[in-house]
Parts: sequence; structure tokens; C-alpha cells
Amino acid sequence: MKKFAVLVAGGNGTRMKSAVPKQFLSIQDKPVLYYTIASFLNAFDDFEIILVLPVNHIETGKEIILKYFPHQSNINITSGGETRFHSVQNGLKLVNENSMVFVHDAVRCLVTPNLIRNCFDAALKYGNAIPFVFSKDSVRVVKNNKSEVLDRNEIALIQTPQVFLSDVLLSAFKTQYKDSFTDEASVVESVGANLKLITGEDTNIKITNPIDLIIADKILMERNT
Repeated sequence: MKKFAVLVAGGNGTRMKSAVPKQFLSIQDKPVLYYTIASFLNAFDDFEIILVLPVNHIETGKEIILKYFPHQSNINITSGGETRFHSVQNGLKLVNENSMVFVHDAVRCLVTPNLIRNCFDAALKYGNAIPFVFSKDSVRVVKNNKSEVLDRNEIALIQTPQVFLSDVLLSAFKTQYKDSFTDEASVVESVGANLKLITGEDTNIKITNPIDLIIADKILMERNT
């Protein structure tokens, strides 16, 4: 089955407090975006990659592709939107045939080919696949200056790639945007689909804060040895 990977990096990463968007920051002398693209290309050799980047950083994305993936003709770039929902919507405009669509946070650069393949296998069986890990921390819900403990064994921390049959995902993204749409799973669920959660990876972290770059560097060092 045809496979598209929509790698979303439409924001500017203000929490990183860097002039450079986090997808372009370096880990071991390569940009975060490099590792993400490489993992998808190593998972399957027939991926069509769609990068969704801030409009004022598209040229930087092109430079990275030219430098690290000069022989890959299956990588396209489009601009991000006002929200994640709109950025994904822009990326989906380039999905032009029945396929399996992976939507992934481009700054989850430690995603492994094995997890990508597991998501694909599950989506073939169930129609979609949403990776998660259970919380290892104590969890409380805070409301009206009061807090209540929750069972952390019932708290699923959702990851990407989130994988869907293209007809389901494209149809879901025709709906009107809501603030509750925090990821693709919430969009698809809003139109009545049942979600299939599968086991993710603890190392599949999202580069958000400066310390995440240090953690990612350590994980990559361990993988290389």
C-alpha cells in the first residue's frame, strides 16, 4: 500500500527560546529534521515524505534535503498554517491517492523504524494506529485551586506517528477547526472513528525544551554504540 508521511514542523518553537526553530537545531552536528526524515526512509523504501515547515523557513528545509538526501526525489515541502490542525491540513493536500498516511511531529527525531513499521501493521489491521506510553509520574488534575489524584496506570501519553487510512483522515480534516483538536487522533475521533492505541517507545520524545536536546544526544550516542 502507498505510504505518505506528513512531518509537521509548522511552528517556530518559542518554548526553546532559540532564534532557530527547533527542527533545525543540531544534535551531533546534524539537524533534528535529518534524524526524523532518515527514520522514515529507513522504515520503508516507498515513503512519500511531506515536510510542513514555517513559510519563512522553507528554504532552510530545502537546503537540508539537498545536503543530506540529495538523491531522494520523494521529499516535498509545503507551508504550515495557523495551528497544527491547519498545518496538517496543508500537508494532506499533497496526498493524491489512496494510501496509508502517517502524521508525525517532525521534532520527535528519535522515532525508530521499528515503531513506524509497528504502526503501519496495526493500521492495516484496525484502520488506524496511535502510539502511547503510560505515565511514570504521579498525576493530578487541578481545577478551582484544588487537585485530585488520578491513576497513572490509566493515563496514556500520546505520541506520533499517528497512522490512518487516507480516506478516513482526509474526510476528517474537512471538518471545522476546534480548539480541542490537539492531534490527528482527536480530529478523527470527532467524526465517529474508534481509535486503536498501540505501545509506543519511551525514547520517542518531542524536542521542546533545551534539556531535550541533551537527552536526545545521549540516546543517539547509546544507539550508535
